[in-house]
Amino acid sequence: MSPNRVEEPCGQNRVAGIGWGLRLPVRTIGTMEIVLVRHGEPEWVRGGLNVVDPPLTDRGHAQAEQLAQLLSKEVFDEVLVSPLVRARQTAGPLLARLGREEEIDPWLEEIRDPKWHGTPAEKAADAYAELRGRPAEERWSGLDGGESVREFVARIRSGAAAFLAARGVVRSEVDLPIWQIEEPGARILLVAHAGTNSVTIGHLLGLQATPWEWDRFVLGHASISRLEAMPLHDGYTFCLSKLSDVEHLALDDRTR
Repeated sequence: MSPNRVEEPCGQNRVAGIGWGLRLPVRTIGTMEIVLVRHGEPEWVRGGLNVVDPPLTDRGHAQAEQLAQLLSKEVFDEVLVSPLVRARQTAGPLLARLGREEEIDPWLEEIRDPKWHGTPAEKAADAYAELRGRPAEERWSGLDGGESVREFVARIRSGAAAFLAARGVVRSEVDLPIWQIEEPGARILLVAHAGTNSVTIGHLLGLQATPWEWDRFVLGHASISRLEAMPLHDGYTFCLSKLSDVEHLALDDRTR
């Protein structure tokens, strides 16, 4: 970059005549923002047995309360929640503070695991270890008996595209990740999962999908990730302004 060139950070205003060193951390007026929250810590195992669609642990509920304390200070046009229990319990305290009714959106559901409920915890642990040990290309098939990673990525990308299109956000028919946005100032909060949020981030940024989306973006429990739309000459592009922000959580409550 030329030392004399001044760049405009995505989603931020700058003071005229200064560069990257000094800038106002102020969100640009009219910028669309999509806020992605991961659920709090879930109770995956109870009494040594796997729990499918688990509730939050006590610490998960504490994380949800701290999350609500922070986000209740913001204004959102929409708040949508995954149908799974851990996401709904995470959203509950925030919805109560905002005075909003719960609004479920099915496309936010996490990858569908095999029917493990009530089986020994070692069964799930061994299955995930086997998956991680496969050659990269073979990981697309996912866990035996569950939704494949390829099917999951296709489902979330299709769901995200339909969700955005219904709100006037459509990707341009070009190779670059350029979007047309009818209402640039909208702010949308989605309370979902590590996989769902990671695939959605990749979709908005125009990234090629991989069979390890959960590891590409490491998202902590009750974390906040933010994407903002930056205006271009011929549309908008989404920028990742925050990834897995957990500064609102007490140090002992930061898990993943």
